[in-house]
Amino acid sequence: MNIRSNEPYFLIKNGIKHSYPSLREDVNCDVLIVGGGITGALMAHACIQKGFNTVLIDKREIANGSTSATTAMLQYEIDIPLYQLIKKIGAQGAVASYQACRDSIYQLKKITEDINSNCGFKSKESLYFASNPKDLKWLKTEFETRKQNGFKVEWLNAVDIKNAYGLLAEGGILSEDGGSIDAFCLTHDLLSYNVKKGLQVFDKTELKTVKYKDDSITVTTQTKAEIKAKKIIYCTGYESQQMLPKKIVKLKSTYAMVSEYMENLSDNISKTLFWNTDAPYLYLRSTEDGRMLVGGEDEDFKNAIKRDLLLDNKQAKLLKTFQKFLPDINFIEDFRWSGTFGETKDGLPYIGAHPKFPNSYFCLGFGGNGITFSVIGADIVTDLINGKSNLLAHFFRFDR
Repeated sequence: MNIRSNEPYFLIKNGIKHSYPSLREDVNCDVLIVGGGITGALMAHACIQKGFNTVLIDKREIANGSTSATTAMLQYEIDIPLYQLIKKIGAQGAVASYQACRDSIYQLKKITEDINSNCGFKSKESLYFASNPKDLKWLKTEFETRKQNGFKVEWLNAVDIKNAYGLLAEGGILSEDGGSIDAFCLTHDLLSYNVKKGLQVFDKTELKTVKYKDDSITVTTQTKAEIKAKKIIYCTGYESQQMLPKKIVKLKSTYAMVSEYMENLSDNISKTLFWNTDAPYLYLRSTEDGRMLVGGEDEDFKNAIKRDLLLDNKQAKLLKTFQKFLPDINFIEDFRWSGTFGETKDGLPYIGAHPKFPNSYFCLGFGGNGITFSVIGADIVTDLINGKSNLLAHFFRFDR
């Protein structure tokens, strides 16, 4: 599946960071990870830390799928508001999911420091703002729900928001916990760091067949190599739907732009993530090198050709919406691209074992929290492999 179009800003910015060979000989390992994006890289990091002999393969070049197209806004807020998620799955699972996403941002910060990554991790605040008056009532309910459950939030009215950011909004929730990174860069830094610790990485190596046995799996690749592993972990995102018996995700197309360098971005703009209550929602943030990133205009994914033909039209709509909310910032586009992501019925990922695939695990971080879900998923899956229980594994399971 073609899951991005045009050349995303982060791919051009980083160029070729590290190169890996394709697999040309048979190998044995404890764990085989399929997928060389940010999810696979975080999973590999966790597996190496737990002492597993680990191999990672990807059919593309490393991080050249959806990881190169992600806007990497690190938020603990799930696509479904907390008060609604409580109604869907109960307070225990909903609050634990939000808390885990919050904690994963700080865990990710520590990971970037531990490996000395150049991915430009920045701690940021997050403003979830009402784009029209009718959204204020439920947004205030969301604010109170978060506050009651221990999240550090503050309510800002329209004047507060205008004075702080120059943003025209009806009101909003300011959260203390957020961040941003360059996910393409971090993926390469994670893999490079762990290769030095024994991780084996092979790109341009496509999985063709899998034989599932009681105590192992055997994979053959298009390069005619064979991989024998005790466990296999699929970190293949939206493409995993093709192998699953039931539909678990609805594919969406999203569109993003990055501006030219802006010399006079305010400190408040630079340190804050922005997203609104529209459906689909608009999202904004600054980049490490002083640009503005804007994204949204999501719609149902039909095919890559139709998605890409809409790029000019979506760019014009995004620019108009940006100017509506931030009229004092002159956004001059420098890059534009589109990508594909997935939505689940409850906004939560699918992480863990699947009954149809012995000795296998999935880490599928769908939605707007793909990176934070991947941090959580790496802990869940390595716990499961080691026979440890994990509360969130119940709420992120298949057939829930």
